Parts: sequence; structure tokens; C-alpha cells
Amino acid sequence: MSIAVATRVSSDSELSALIDETCRWADSYQADVTASVRTLLSVGGRIDRTAFDRHQHEVHGLAWVATYAQTFRQVAAWRERQSSAGRFGDAEELLLRLLFCEYSAQLVGGLPMNQGETVRPADFGLSLSAHIADLWRARVGQSDKTALADLVAASQGRASVEDAGLDETMTMIRDQFSAFAAEKVTPFAHGWHLRDELIPLELVKELGELGVFGLTIPETFGGSGLGKMAMCVVSEVLSRGYIGVGSLGTRSEIAAELILTGGTDEQKAHWLPKIASAEILPTAVFTEPNTGSDLGSLRTRAALTGETYVVSGAKTWITHAARADLMTLLVRTDPDTTDYRGLSMLLAEKPRGDDVDPFPAKGMSGGEIEVLGYRGMKEYEIGFDGFTAPRANLLGGVEGQGFKQLMATFESARIQTAARAVGVAQAALEEGLAYALTRQQFGGPIFSFPRVHNKLAMMAAEIMGVRQLTYFAALEKDQDRRCDLEAGMAKLLAARVAWASADNALQIHGGNGFALEYPISRILCDARILNIFEGAGEIQAQVIARRLLEDGRNG
Repeated sequence: MSIAVATRVSSDSELSALIDETCRWADSYQADVTASVRTLLSVGGRIDRTAFDRHQHEVHGLAWVATYAQTFRQVAAWRERQSSAGRFGDAEELLLRLLFCEYSAQLVGGLPMNQGETVRPADFGLSLSAHIADLWRARVGQSDKTALADLVAASQGRASVEDAGLDETMTMIRDQFSAFAAEKVTPFAHGWHLRDELIPLELVKELGELGVFGLTIPETFGGSGLGKMAMCVVSEVLSRGYIGVGSLGTRSEIAAELILTGGTDEQKAHWLPKIASAEILPTAVFTEPNTGSDLGSLRTRAALTGETYVVSGAKTWITHAARADLMTLLVRTDPDTTDYRGLSMLLAEKPRGDDVDPFPAKGMSGGEIEVLGYRGMKEYEIGFDGFTAPRANLLGGVEGQGFKQLMATFESARIQTAARAVGVAQAALEEGLAYALTRQQFGGPIFSFPRVHNKLAMMAAEIMGVRQLTYFAALEKDQDRRCDLEAGMAKLLAARVAWASADNALQIHGGNGFALEYPISRILCDARILNIFEGAGEIQAQVIARRLLEDGRNG
């Protein structure tokens, strides 16, 4: 295959100037949108919280505009780092040019919040000059898209991965787990999915020995103490192999962070080493039927009788519940409350179940929820009727702290979900590319057609952008800085990119993509959940916008 030559239509200094101008332009537009939405929601000089729901389109549009502006900034920062290291070549420049061209055009002409909802400047009562978008359009033509697609093909789809800007330690971690996934996960993932099987315990054990479940747990408690950046890198490469495997560590991460931030010294010493070593597998038991994201209205009751909590109620959408040994169980311990103030978190032990008897525990029953994708751990609904947990297993030892404790984990959970989405998107890109290069039609590979390889080029550009956005959120977390805004933006965009990548890769497959035998059919199903769990896209956009408006932040 001959590789098209990338056209450098500007010098490095001209490119730098245009990137800087684009970032300022996007920031200015975000500031104007913020002011417009704040005015729309204001009553008597103050934001009316009830108006958020009446004006969801504009409110959520603000979140998306801010996410694009932040993406520009983080890609610009990546470019600076790569240039300083002498690692910003043709592929990197073309990825940046295509992303900036497309996203600036969307800000002017219509930004897709999803495939059926587009937000435009006129929705905010604004107009936006197309000057910046026109400058980028002049720098990205079909020859550039073809050149980028050829470079992506030459790298087997990994042009945006190899030069992701990781340091030596993170690169070694990435390469180690990439090799593991290539040998132990990718060849078997589609079979697990089609047979709706749990991921083999032997693989779970191997991941435990590699330290997956203790990545962010301090060394004093048996973990690696590597931080959220390592969590991102590992989650991405394992999810590229299979999202079920990439998600195995999610519940351990949530449980560990709950205990680290809210547990007593005794609870930390007892539970964290067991989580780190995979001696126990936790599951997160928060969601209830008909509550969804409204966690403050949970009804599952835990009544204290002597030194024992007696639990009654129902939970749903509990991942890996049958196999789990420990539940982080959100319950209402104050029956006189109807909001978040009466909630507490229990570290509730349970015996490990199996397919035949998923919940062999007194006072506990339930069954599997059959799902389209994300199958390797399975989803369950659970009923509690007289289930018990010792008072000593109340997280932190004080009632009424459950909601606050849970909120402290949301930044990490959303960062990890963004990383998982990047991994799924990367898998889709590689499957689409491989098919396009081998599928022969009209005398040659379908990759040669622009509407095929343009899809692949755009996938690579968007994956590069959201990967940098995700890394930024992780680094902010590792610096102990508040990053709910950054984590939310990463999760919001990554979920859309994963779905678009999977959908376009399936389209490249044509009718074969609709056949269960092709892995892209699984990847499409797996990608769909990413815009729902850990905060649906609509909830995520609402949270981002509220931060921007109520905190007075414009970027």
C-alpha cells in the first residue's frame, strides 16, 4: 500500500498561532453561551433551579460547547508536549487538523449532542463567526484525509495510540497490558459474549496477580499506589480487548475509594489488602427500580437491631453481583428522611454465587437481567428481606454519610468510564480498518473509497482528542484537584465517540456487520451502554452546566 504524502499547508509557527486563536475563539464563545444561558435561567437576578429542566436544550448545549473548548485546549497542550519531545509528525498534525476543522465547523453550524439533537449558536440567541472554521477548512481537504487514513492503516489503527504523550512508566504499563489483552482477552471475547458467559475466574485471578484491582490503592494496603492515570491506561487497553475485562476493576476501584475516603482505620486495614489482591471481589449496589439517577430517593431500608443492620428492599442493575464477595450497599438508615440525608453505606459481605444459585445468602434473592452487551460480568436485580450486616460494617462508623461518601467516588468512576469508552472506540477503529483493508469490491479493497477511509480518519482524530481530555481529568485527580467538571466532560464526549466509532465501523462492514459472527456486532452493543451508566449523557450534561453556571466558571 502506498502512503499518501501529508500536505503541510502551514509552518509550525502558523499552525501554533491558529491553534491558539482557535482556543481563544472557543473560550470566548463558551463565555458568551454561559452568559446567555445564565440570563435565560435568571429570575430576579438569581438562577432559578427549576428553569434548568425547562431549558434543557440550551443548558445541555452549554455543557457540550464547554467540552469542545476544553478538548481544544487539551489537544493543543498535547501538541506542545509532543513538539518539545520531537514526536509531532505527519500523523499527529493531520489528526489535530482534522479534529480542529470538524469541531470548529460544528460549533458554527451545529454541534451534535447525539444523533438526533443538535445545538446551534442561534439556540442561545447568538451568532458565531465562521472565520476560524474557514481557516481550518482551508487546511483540511480530501487529500489530507486520505493521507491520514493511510498513516492510520500503516500503524494498524494505532497512530493516535503510540504517540499519546505518555511518560516512560505509563508507556510500559500500557504495553504490558496491551500484550496481555492481545493474548488472553481479544481472541476469546467474542465467544464469551455470544455464549453470554462470565469472564473465566482464571483470568480474573491473573489480573489480580498483575495488580489490576489494586492500581490506585496505596502500597501500605497492598496496592500499587499508581494513581488515576495508571487506572486510565489499564482500563483503556483492557477495554480495547473487551469492555467486560476492562470493567472488572471498576467495582474494586469504587469500593477502594469509598473505604479510603470514608472508612475507619480498621476498615481500611481489613478490606483494602483483600481488594488489592483480588481475594475478594466487590460489587456496587446503589441503583433501585424507578430511581435511576435520583439516588437521594432510595428506599432500601437498613434497620439497626442491637449490633446488626437488617436490610429490606430492592436493587437493580447490579454488575457482577453473583460472583461478588462484598457489596458496597447504599441504604436508608433514617426512616424519617426522604432525601440523601438519611442514606448510609454498608460494607456488606455475602457468599459467592454461581449461575445455578447466584445468591446463596439468607435474606437475599435475585436473578439475571439479560442485556444486549456488556455481558462478561452479567447484570442482576436483587431483593433483600431480612438480610443482615454487622454494625461494624457501616462505612465510617457514622450513619447519614452514605450519599456524601458516594459522591466522593464519582470523579474517578467517570474518568474510568471515559477510559473504557476510549478503549471501545479504539477497538471499533481497528475492526473497521481491518475489514476495510481486506474486503474486496469493484477490483480493490473498500478502504480505497473516500467515504470508507474518511470514516476511519475521523474516528482516529476524535479518539485522539478524547484520549487527551481523559488523561487531563486523570492528571487533575492525581494532583488532588477537584475535577468533577473535567471528568464529566471526558465521560460525556468519550461515550459519544465510542458509539460513533462503533456505528461507523459496523457501517464499513455493511451487511456482515449485522451478523453475530463478526466482533463489530458485539462492539456496537458494548458501546451503547457507555452513554447510560455512570451518569446518562443527559444527566452528565446537566451536572456540567450546573457547575459552569453556579460556580461562575467560564472555562
